[in-house]
Amino acid sequence: MAKHWKAWGPMLAATATLLVACGGSDDATWNTLDGRKPLVIGHRGASGTLPEHTLEAYKLAIEQGADFVEPDLVLTKDGELIARHEPMLDGTTDVAVKFAASRKSTRNVDGVPTTAYFASDFTLAEIKTLRALQSNARRSQAFNGLYGIPTLAEVIALSKAEGTRLGRTVGIYPETKHPTFHDGLFGKRVFEDKLVTALHAAYGNSASAPVFIQSFEVSNLQYLNTKTEIRLVQLIDADDVNADGSMSLVVPYRQPYDFVVAGDGRLFSDLLTDAGLTFVKSYADAVGPWKPYLLKTVADGVERTGDTTLNINDRRVEGSTGVVERAHAKGLLVHTWTFRDDASGYGFKDPKLEMQAFFKLGIDGVFTDFPATGISARAGLE
Repeated sequence: MAKHWKAWGPMLAATATLLVACGGSDDATWNTLDGRKPLVIGHRGASGTLPEHTLEAYKLAIEQGADFVEPDLVLTKDGELIARHEPMLDGTTDVAVKFAASRKSTRNVDGVPTTAYFASDFTLAEIKTLRALQSNARRSQAFNGLYGIPTLAEVIALSKAEGTRLGRTVGIYPETKHPTFHDGLFGKRVFEDKLVTALHAAYGNSASAPVFIQSFEVSNLQYLNTKTEIRLVQLIDADDVNADGSMSLVVPYRQPYDFVVAGDGRLFSDLLTDAGLTFVKSYADAVGPWKPYLLKTVADGVERTGDTTLNINDRRVEGSTGVVERAHAKGLLVHTWTFRDDASGYGFKDPKLEMQAFFKLGIDGVFTDFPATGISARAGLE
């Protein structure tokens, strides 16, 4: 997922009114596409507690009850799939301590010239000398330097082993990070072919596999749709929420980057219209919008955050924008992101109640840095 630390979601205020407005009752009947309970997905593992994308963070997420864990994937110099949120290693590893600055390079990442230590400039053997860091300064730094950087194969093995140990299926939800960027380094669709080969070997080529593949780009999902029956998810990004309640769409959150390269003028928001969702359904099984796309908000002049100022976080939530309903009508699942205990404390001070509002809306899955909170929120509605 994109690195959104905006506090939009927790701005909700009148809890009882909100839950009614979002639809559904307090019984155990879920308003999801298939009527099943919504998924709780460990976003980069239990990344609110341990450094993200480590086996330890994934294991903790599973122990807390996560149905799926999410490994974001990038390629090493020798073509190995590893779990990192970005191709740049700087913010989440101790690479700057282990390697000289001369190992940095400048590359174009979705149209932005970026100077960094890139995973694609390091072999897997070199990557394995690195240790993970907590990238969020507001979270505990006590685990820095303790955990290594896992491969996709290691994440799969862990998920299967933990599922066996716990007597339940644990799925994985890999994201193909910056497909166009990887095409330029390794050749067109090498990234996707490696991923499909690994997933088919581990889970088979089946829509019933406990796997979702997600991407913010479109053409790589269209390609994957010709190569696998594993379920595919179109992610929908934005930068912020405008004062009038509309979505702010600025570069690089304005469009899928492959649209930019191809000269396709459609925005992320266009993919959530009726026509856009019909288009998405032609190649994907689910849509993954950032959560502000899903609830309508109004500025009513009431200060709800307790900071004595009026801003976007004080907006009153009116109810559904209609996106979930439109997507479900097309047969698309809707998974949304990201829920964080430590991004709460505004109009909606309990992160469990925020997630419950989205569960009531009919969401099919939530990404959270704190899976235990997601499990508790879901259980509170069962």
